[in-house]
This record gives sequence, structure tokens and C-alpha cells, in this order.
Amino acid sequence: MGIRSQSLMKKGVVMNYNRDGDIKFKILDTVNYPEDIKKLNISELAGLSQDIRDFLIWNISQTGGHLGSNLGIVELTVAMHYIFDSPKDKIIWDVGHQSYVHKIITGRKDKFSGLRKKGGLSGFTKTSESEHDSFGAGHSSTALSAAIGIAQANILDKNNKNSADKTNNFYTIAVVGDGSFTGGLVYEALNNSKNCKNLIVILNDNEMSISKNVGTMSDYLANIRTTKKYFSFRNRVKNILSAIPLIGKLFVGFFQLITRMLRRSLYNATFFEQMGFDFLGPVDGHNIKNLLAVLNEAKTRKNPVFIHVKTQKGRGYKKAESSSVEYHSVGRFDIDEGIESESANLNGKEKIYSFALNFGNKICEAAEENKKICAITAAMAEGTELALFREKFPERFFDVGIAEGHAAVFSAGLAVGGYIPVYAVYSTFFQRAYDQILHDVALQNIHVVFCVDRAGLVGEDGATHHGMFDVAFLNHIPNITIFSPFSYQEFNESFDYAVNKINLPVVIRYPKGKENEEFNNKLLELNSENNLDYIYIKNNNAKYLIITYGRISKIAFEVYEKLNQIVGRDDPGAQQTPTACGRHPLSKGGEITDFIKLNKIKPVEYIFPEILKSDAENIILIEEGIEHGGVSEIIAAYLSKTNANKTVKIFAINNFVEQGEVGELFDMCGFDAEKICDKIMEDF
Repeated sequence: MGIRSQSLMKKGVVMNYNRDGDIKFKILDTVNYPEDIKKLNISELAGLSQDIRDFLIWNISQTGGHLGSNLGIVELTVAMHYIFDSPKDKIIWDVGHQSYVHKIITGRKDKFSGLRKKGGLSGFTKTSESEHDSFGAGHSSTALSAAIGIAQANILDKNNKNSADKTNNFYTIAVVGDGSFTGGLVYEALNNSKNCKNLIVILNDNEMSISKNVGTMSDYLANIRTTKKYFSFRNRVKNILSAIPLIGKLFVGFFQLITRMLRRSLYNATFFEQMGFDFLGPVDGHNIKNLLAVLNEAKTRKNPVFIHVKTQKGRGYKKAESSSVEYHSVGRFDIDEGIESESANLNGKEKIYSFALNFGNKICEAAEENKKICAITAAMAEGTELALFREKFPERFFDVGIAEGHAAVFSAGLAVGGYIPVYAVYSTFFQRAYDQILHDVALQNIHVVFCVDRAGLVGEDGATHHGMFDVAFLNHIPNITIFSPFSYQEFNESFDYAVNKINLPVVIRYPKGKENEEFNNKLLELNSENNLDYIYIKNNNAKYLIITYGRISKIAFEVYEKLNQIVGRDDPGAQQTPTACGRHPLSKGGEITDFIKLNKIKPVEYIFPEILKSDAENIILIEEGIEHGGVSEIIAAYLSKTNANKTVKIFAINNFVEQGEVGELFDMCGFDAEKICDKIMEDF
């Protein structure tokens, strides 16, 4: 990598590169690990920061990933690795999506071409990936709790008479975005931070999470930013007093006491000081010299320290600076032209229609007719396609911040007050509200509609973001009805039912991306039934019955078609050419399989009589979710209890799934029609 042969300075990009040559960077090429940074002077640190910023723009344009947040935290990350000694000092990143710079500095620079790809670098911190990743992440507001635990473990080690290492004395640094302070876990941690030595909390304040920050805490952080002039004055006076021979330190101590009293009188004590922290900042997060000074100051304090750092999301790439929501997480893009947004029409191209967008349009349509419908999001208005609802019905739109549990109880409160709350949330974040769903919604049988986006495997975001657990953790909760539509039409019908025809908690889950229109039409044409709950394709004297739901239905249907090409095992007149499954001969027109695609997957008992009535003795269950607690396991348990003369084979997920393209992950999980068909023939 290195300085490229020509410089491109257009479209807001300042970077040296040659599209046909190797990418080279003058200073970054000399830095592979944190100890390399410590050899640089301040001017070189600034140059390194520019190199890293160019490196990020280039690489993320090739792989996709979290762009804006990483461009905004370059100087802060460089300064932390200059002042602290990772991995001895523990740096904990909240969420972890802004840790790309940290990865570049800690030995993973040459692996960036595999970012978020199968077998490559994770887009989040991951303890198995590097000793410098002190704690894995993927969800918001967890860093401070982890950091306090690590810091307390350090204290216990130092106080342990039997500890082998009495010199163990490291710093624990939690880097937390301002958006994370809308999550309640942060405050539970702050309440437990008293007397926690060598703990430093850095507030990375870019005034954004994914959507614009909202709420009282956001207003409070905006208010304490106004004390910047006070801190600049204090630091200048401190430097002057320190230079006085002999008595300088005494003057500094007295001055600090007086300024603390003065500040509390003028500005009131900050919330963080009241929680036992020494408060430093605000400091410019793009000024290396100031960052080094404040981090060095934090190391001298006896109390836990809270540092307020002000950064700009998307720094150094004008398109990202001016559109931080669009450039929070991106796919591959052209650096000169920028990204093609999915939430706006660009260059005359039509907006990509997806399940999420279909939901956004449907809820607006429903809200026009029913003035009781409200929309709730946990800081994901754009991601869940509620921006149009926010624009059209602002008085009925509620963004509660990164607070999924609160959103569930808040929704229950709206319902008790006579409204119809529709809470839109990603599956991976939905699980954070488990207790509230169980105790505050389901137990009281309150009519809340949960629209759960990103159900199933989501691709490059990996294990922390796959929506493969919601069915299993909801299945054992009474009173909840769950729909898992495979088409926009089925979603719309399920939504109308959930809003207008049932007075219980309802979950509608749907995948990332768009429907398969050709497959949907084919399935509807073959449907033997006409109801909302399921589609049933029946064949006389079937040997197999496939049961499935959601997006994986397409692969399950391919298995159905392959099995229907197979003549029975005992047919002596069959042509003996191997099938795609490699075991049994093909025949024209053989129909030996029944097919059920569920839409209502909880309660699922309604389908039991149909299963028992089927001639099929071999039940094949295909589910894009975790097996234990899933729909397949419930059906299998029922058949086992009833002693039905039926053999069951389940194809589902049985472990965490790493990142990769969805097709790759399907294959890794065994969701391939030919492989499933082979396995069926082998086992039956």
C-alpha cells in the first residue's frame, strides 16, 4: 500500500490513488501495530490519519461496510493507540461498527479486502479475531458495562494476595457514541461505576446514531458542548501556572479546586460528575494535539474519567459529511459518484422496492383510514422505512432512541390508552426487549403489533445481526400470534388482520430485501386452499410432506419439485437414470410430495390435523431459523407425542452463523435443494 501516483481531488474526495496501480500510503505503510504509532511525531500522526481516511474510503468502496462512523473516529483512535498500550490496556468499542481504524492499526490492515466477507474480517469487534479486541460487540450501549467489569477484575487482581502478577495495572477505556446514551444499559452501568479505578469513558459525540439522535439526553449533551470556551481557558491558565518553578504544582492544585467550584456555580455539575467521574472536554476529536493532551490528563486522575470528544461523522468525504444517515452503512460504491441510496430516487432510478418499503407504504395507507394507528421505532426510522410515516403523521410517530425494551412497554402504554401501536424493529434488536415483550405485553394480552424486519440471515453484518432467534424466543410466550409472509400480498393481508381483526399481541416478521414475484405467483397458482394461515399443495398418495415458511420457502419448493421427479423405490419399471439427488430414477409426472407453506407460524397447532390427514409418512421441515425452539421442533414434538406413524427430518440452523453473502450462508447452513434432496433419500 502507499502514495498513489496521482492525486484525485474532486467530488469531495482528497486522496492519492491510481486506479490501475497499487494502492500506497507514505505513513500508513510503516504502521502495522500500535507500537509503530508511538515512533511518530504529531505532524506524522496527522499524516497517518489522512492515510487511514483514504484507506477507509477506498477499501469500503470495494467491500461495503460502515463508512461514516469510521471516518469520524480516525484521529481519536490514533491518539488512543499512541497514549495507551493495547492489548495490555483494554479498549472497548460500543457496538463495534466504528472499530475499523482500530483494526487497521492492530495488525489487520492487509486483511481489509475480506471485510464482512465469509471467512474474512468481521465488521464488528471480535475477541477470536485479535487480542486487541478486548470485548466483542454488535449491539449498542454495552461497552460501559463490559469496561466496568474488566476494570473491577483488574482491581481484584491487584488486591489478591495470591495473585501471581502484583504489577498488573492497566487502563480500561470505553468508547461510547452519543447515540448509545439513549440506551438504558448505559445508565445501569454508570450507577455501578463508583470508585472504579483506571476507568476512562470517551463519549464520541457526532450528534448521530444511525438516525438523528432524539430525546432529553441528546439535548443535555448538546448543552454541555457550550462549555468549550471554559475548558480552553482553564487549560491555558493551568499551563502557565505549571511553568512557575517550585510552587507551580501547588498553584495548579489550588486553581483546579477553584475552577471546579466556579464551573459548578456557573454551569452546574454535569450529570457525569454527579455519578463520580472527573469530566474533561469537550475536545475537538480531529485535533491530534488536543486529543493527546486530554488523554494524558485522564491518565493522571484518581477518579474514573469521562471525556467528551466532539467528532464529525463522515469526516473527509463530503458526500458522507452531508448525508450521514445514507453513509452510515453502505454497499460497494463509486468514490466519485457516491452511493445509490435505497431511500431516495437518484439519477432518475426507481427506489428499490423491498419488504421494508412495502411495510412503510402499507402503514401509511392504513394510518390514513385509521387515526388510532401509531408508529414506534428505536432509532431506526430510515432503516425500517418509517420516514414517510414521520413526515405524514408526525404527531403519531415516536422515535424513542436506542431503547428497544422501553419501546415495547411504551407501545403497550399507547395500546392501553386506546391506540394501535405498530412497533417496527429489526429482529436482531427485537431480542433486546424480551422481558418487556413477555411481561408487559403478552402477560397482559395487550394489542401491540410488532413488525420485525431482517428476519432470517442478513448477510455481511454477521452473527450479531442475523434474525434467526426471534421465532424460538417468542414460541414459548403465550398469547402472541406470529405471521411470516413470503410475499407483499401476504404481508399486507397479515397487517390488516393484525391491526383490525385481532386484539392480541401480533408479530409480523419479514426478511431483508424483496419478494420473489415469479415464485410467489407459481405458488399461488398451485395453492389448494384459500386462507391467510397457509398454502397447501396436495397430491394423492404422497410419500413426503414438506412444511416450511418465509423466504426459505423457495428452496423448500425446489426440493418439492425434485422429489416429485422421483419414482417410488419399489417401482421395477422405472428408468434407471440417476436424479439430481444421485439416488433414484426419474419419471415424468410423478407426484409423491405434499407441500405446506405456513404464514401463521404461532400458534401452529391449527396445522396438526392437516399433517395427520396427509398420506405422507415422511415429514420434512425446512426452517430459516434456529432449530431448538423453532416451528419445526414444535411440530416434531407433537408428532412424537401422538405416536403418529410418521418419520420427521428437520433442516434448520443449529449454531451461530458468521458473515458472508446470503447465498453463501444458505449453502453453509445446508439450505441447498440438491443437498437436502440427497439427505432425504439417504435417511428415508
